[in-house]
Amino acid sequence: MISSPEYRAAEAAILDRAGESIIHPTLERITALMDLLGQPQRNYRAVHVTGTNGKTSTARMIDGLLRERRLRVGRFTSPHLTSMRERIVIDGEPISEEGFVAVFDDVMPYVEMVDAAHDVRMSFFEVLVGMAYAAFADAPVDVAVVEVGMGGAWDATNVIQADVAVITPISIDHASYLGDTVADIAVEKAGIIKADSVAVLAQQPVEAAEVLLRHAAEVGAQVAREGLEFGVAHRDIAVGGQQLSLKGLRAGYEGIFLPLFGAYQAGNAAVAVAAVEAFAAPAEGDDSLDPDLVRTALASVSSPGRMEVVRRSPTILVDAAHNPAGMAATAETLTEAFSFSRLVGVLAIVADKDAEGILEPLEPLLAEVVITRNSSERSMEPARLLALAEEVFGPDRVHLAERLDDAIDQAVALAEETGELSGAGVLVTGSVITAGDATHLLKRD
Repeated sequence: MISSPEYRAAEAAILDRAGESIIHPTLERITALMDLLGQPQRNYRAVHVTGTNGKTSTARMIDGLLRERRLRVGRFTSPHLTSMRERIVIDGEPISEEGFVAVFDDVMPYVEMVDAAHDVRMSFFEVLVGMAYAAFADAPVDVAVVEVGMGGAWDATNVIQADVAVITPISIDHASYLGDTVADIAVEKAGIIKADSVAVLAQQPVEAAEVLLRHAAEVGAQVAREGLEFGVAHRDIAVGGQQLSLKGLRAGYEGIFLPLFGAYQAGNAAVAVAAVEAFAAPAEGDDSLDPDLVRTALASVSSPGRMEVVRRSPTILVDAAHNPAGMAATAETLTEAFSFSRLVGVLAIVADKDAEGILEPLEPLLAEVVITRNSSERSMEPARLLALAEEVFGPDRVHLAERLDDAIDQAVALAEETGELSGAGVLVTGSVITAGDATHLLKRD
């Protein structure tokens, strides 16, 4: 599908602003925009999601559970895989090109007023947050599920007052902005927990849990913790995903099929169910969710770019893991859910990431690896990543391709060298951008 000139112009204008890697940690500009727009984010209830890994998958599950309860849901997530419209979702569907252009045209005069009043123009991300909040008010939605872009306290999304704050597992990432310890990062992420809300916490490192619990106590928020108040009671590997029993805040939920791979996705599902229980109870006095509702919602959930099978013969997996903790979870899932006789990796990583920490969990699993670049200007130079990969894998197992499409073709050929197509596989990973580029290349037909 060829986008309209109006949509391409709106997208280009947004892209012309400071990107998501250029952060000015303040809520001043987005607060000013909300004031000019008449506080659209106050027109609906909200679930706010932060953490280091699992945010988008968890937000998608919460969205599905809420829609199954016949609520109209807006969802804001980032980054996108193939289209900027994926970030603003209403009723489970990305906003249309016409809708995107309409909300862009409505919001931009006010964005320009904020620009004129401040030394720094509103960023790419701030404009999209403002557009999402305005679009949700115009729809109108009953509830918004909002994923933080980075951190929490000063993230542009944090002008919303959420009933439920969800914090997925915290680990080291974006250290130059959030701090280089888990405790420092937890301080930033705790900023989305507001007075009289419920904080739903995934299992956390001890130092992160201490920070989050202390902040919740200081602001007067209730707390629900995975592994204590809720969690995964049992899980079995199943064809195409996994079979779960979940312990919710108010009931148990049996016989749940989740069409996603990995223990971390089971944990995300438990967090999502607890978040929706917490969201429902204050307003409706519910003791639990309808088990059939939970089964239906989770059976239909998807998480594009997260251990997603995009081709067969050989199997090509696309995964957005982009930090050491995320890649460790990916490696664990590969071992548990797949039985490749030969797996070849395609890696492109953003320059400011811990490349060695990303590569190391893959070393026991990949027969060979093809190093390349993704479409971002921030992509690590292939020559530099090649040198790091050779230290981890050894020179004989590492190859170089300057373009991602060539890298995928080379990896497929390497995977098929043994002639055992049924056991051959290719994993394309290292960045959300890499996953998005690969998804575009492999699905465009």
